[in-house]
Amino acid sequence: MKISNETKVGALTAIAIVILILGFNFLKGRNLADRSDKIYAEFPSVEGLQVSNPVFIKGLQVGKVYAMKEKDENLSGVIVTISLNKRVNIPKNSLATIGSELLGTSSVKINMGNSPTYIQDGDTLSTMKTLGLADKLQSSLDPTLAKVNKTLESLDLVLHNLNSTLDPNTKNNLQSIIANLTNSSKSLEKLLDAQTGMLAKTLANTESVTGNLAKNNDKINATVDNLEKATGKLANAKFDEAVASLQSTMAKLEATVDKVNSNQSSLGALLNDRKLYDQLLQTNRSLTTLLDDLRMHPKRYVNISVFGKKDKKGPLMSPIYDSTSTKQGNQ
Repeated sequence: MKISNETKVGALTAIAIVILILGFNFLKGRNLADRSDKIYAEFPSVEGLQVSNPVFIKGLQVGKVYAMKEKDENLSGVIVTISLNKRVNIPKNSLATIGSELLGTSSVKINMGNSPTYIQDGDTLSTMKTLGLADKLQSSLDPTLAKVNKTLESLDLVLHNLNSTLDPNTKNNLQSIIANLTNSSKSLEKLLDAQTGMLAKTLANTESVTGNLAKNNDKINATVDNLEKATGKLANAKFDEAVASLQSTMAKLEATVDKVNSNQSSLGALLNDRKLYDQLLQTNRSLTTLLDDLRMHPKRYVNISVFGKKDKKGPLMSPIYDSTSTKQGNQ
C-alpha cells in the first residue's frame, strides 16, 4: 500500500503540534506524564513570582507554580495554583509565603504546621505576608536613624551649653591655643620637609651605589667565578695525602736525628766519640807532615840522578804549618 504525500505531511504536522504542546507545557512547569495534585494559595501580592517558579518545603523542591490569576476584578488578591510533584503530607495549618533571594528568583515556601489532618487535592493553603529585601533594610535602618538623630540633638545641646558657658577670655585662650597649634604644625611641616630632603639624598646615594653595582655586574660575576674555581681546586686538593706524607718524612727525619745523636751509627760515633776525633786529628796532622816532607825533600823518597848527592837531612817531625799549634815546624 502506497502512502500519499498528503498523508505524510498531515501526520508530520500532527506530530509537530503534539511535540509543541508538550514542550510548551513542560516549559510552563506542567508535567503531562505524571499525575500531580494541585493546591491553591491566595496572596495579596505576588511581585517577582512567575509561573514555573519552584515550591520548597524545608529547602526541598516539592512542586512548581502552575498558574496565577486575579481573585476578582478589583484585584484584591492573586490566587496561585501549586502543582505538587512529590507525595508529601502537608498539615492543614501550614502557611505559604513568597520568598525572594538577593540575586535569585522568587519562590513559594511552605512552612509546615502541626495539624493531624493534611491538605488534599484542591484545598487552599493559608498564607502569610513576608517582608521584602527593601522592607527588611528599611526596618533595620529606621531604629538606627532614630538613634543618630537623638545623638545629633544631644551634641547640638552640648555645644550650645559650652558656647554659653565660656567667657570671652576663655575663648581668646582657645583661639591662641589653636593659633599655636597652627604654628607648631607649620614648624613640623618644615622639619618633615628637611627630613624628606635628607631622605631623598640618601635614596639618591643608594641608587648611585646600586647603579655602580649594576655596571660592575660582569666584573663581580667574574670575581665570583674565579673564587669559586679557586675554592673548587682547594676542595679537590689532596690535603690528607700531603699531610700524611709530611708526617712520614718528619718521622724519618726524627729517626735519623736520633741515630746521629746516638753512638750506634758511624756518624753518631764520629760526632760523639772524643777519642776518635783526636785520633782522626792526629792522623790528619801526620799526613800533612808527610806531604810537607815529600815536597821539601823529594830526593829522600825518589832518586832519579845517577851522580846526585844523597840528602842527609833528617825527616820532618811536624808539618810546615801546624794548624793545631801556634809555632812553625822545622823544614
